[in-house]
Amino acid sequence: MGGRSEAARHDDARVVAAYDAVADDYARHFPGTEPESALDLAMLDHLVSLLGPDPRVLDAGCGTGRIGRYLADRGCRVTGLDLSPGMLATARRTHPDLPSVVGSITDLPYAAGSFDAAVYWYSTIHSADVLLPRVAAEAARVVRAGGPVLVAFQVGAGSREVGQGYRALGHDVRMTRFHRSLAQWASVLADAGLVELARLERAPVDEKDPQGFLLARRPA
Repeated sequence: MGGRSEAARHDDARVVAAYDAVADDYARHFPGTEPESALDLAMLDHLVSLLGPDPRVLDAGCGTGRIGRYLADRGCRVTGLDLSPGMLATARRTHPDLPSVVGSITDLPYAAGSFDAAVYWYSTIHSADVLLPRVAAEAARVVRAGGPVLVAFQVGAGSREVGQGYRALGHDVRMTRFHRSLAQWASVLADAGLVELARLERAPVDEKDPQGFLLARRPA
């Protein structure tokens, strides 16, 4: 699908450096699904309900493995992928039974149809709009026919700098987060050939922004 631009590679390097720096603090503050509401987790549970026994699930942008743990505890064979070696080192230490690799959601190192499902739990929030079609195309490629894809993200428009929380902990990092509407993500997934199954937008609880969840599947 072509090489990535120099600007995109620079953005990746900045995100990697930031998450490498904050990995241990992230894991201490969010060891599990504490930030998620019951509605958020219901979307993950619904995805699992669509799968057969012993399903293979890609946790794309797995971070420290906390969502992978949730899925594994519900019978999934989870494989994690993340750009940040620091986050993966923490994931492997805290969840040694969950395999994981360093890689990009825009260029997944897996054959077509390798997974029964793929989960992108806030893993696209640092990707600029221009990269979303590639992310969606890769998701559609690596899931089997009929396989679901779940994307979670902050709802809104534009971007904002969100490194202040980590700077308060002593990390000199800068992070840009991109906000999208459910309609925008639905269009991107549809263009990749994925069929929408469900969408959810909930109001902020402890967050500042609404949260969005879109579940689609590759046609059978």
